Amino acid sequence: MDRTLTRLTDGGHFYEGPRWRDDRWYVSDFYAHEVFTITPDGHRETIMEVPGQPSGLGWLPDGSMLVVSMTDHTVLRRALDGQVSVHADISEHCGGKANDMVVDASGRAFIGNFGFDLMAGADPVTATLVRVDPDGAVTAVANDLYFPNGSVILPDEVTLVVGESIGCRYTAFTIGDDGSLTDRRVWAQLAPTPPLATFEETLAATAVAPDGCTLDAEGQIWAADALGARVIRVAEGGEITDQITMPEGLGAFACQLGGPEGTTLLICSAPDFAEQAREAAREAVLFTVDVGVMAAGRP
Repeated sequence: MDRTLTRLTDGGHFYEGPRWRDDRWYVSDFYAHEVFTITPDGHRETIMEVPGQPSGLGWLPDGSMLVVSMTDHTVLRRALDGQVSVHADISEHCGGKANDMVVDASGRAFIGNFGFDLMAGADPVTATLVRVDPDGAVTAVANDLYFPNGSVILPDEVTLVVGESIGCRYTAFTIGDDGSLTDRRVWAQLAPTPPLATFEETLAATAVAPDGCTLDAEGQIWAADALGARVIRVAEGGEITDQITMPEGLGAFACQLGGPEGTTLLICSAPDFAEQAREAAREAVLFTVDVGVMAAGRP
């Protein structure tokens, strides 16, 4: 299959949280402090400004949009009329910036956080995954995760799979009727989980760092490898069945399946994830590539 990357748009600071909905892509730009939409032919529109730095995106059953605001540890709700309010405050459970999110069919949002000050190079510690219910109630649902990041919900609507970026793995849970998480198990071990040591030592030992991800109809996960300058396709059990290498000088930090046929992989790319460098430059790129297998599950 032709794996030629097509440049959809560029000139961003740092793109993250891509989603496909209503025949267009939705994307966060951390350091432009905005959420924008972009059509497959490249028409772009800013739909929301987020001073606290937007990341994960999702939707409630009524069609209102949820946006993770990273630095103030909140989840914002954008109503259908465009009005924005604070949906939930998750600061009690965040050891670092709030980050990616997946929302289930009933509107329950599962949100990760860094666990430590990544941009300052602090020594890594584990983090807590939180659940925000449709009424804004906040509950800690899983502890001791190694940087919970991109996550998917399988088509059965009861299996949550969470990427642990510095754990080199995907961890699965069963979602209970009440939103609780049980039956924690490793879904895919991509490399040995490094011991938590200094920032430099831990990152050096992180051989595969799953970041933003998306599920396909064959039950495999396409994931950005945040330290490997590639996107990988991962089967349950940990086999990497495919990969797309990024152009020289660029890394991959999130991806999402969508497009008119559901087989287009949108990739969020930038030279690195260093905050000061990304704030100062507009070098982020969105690439698309057809991968032949449709999207499935959530997001």
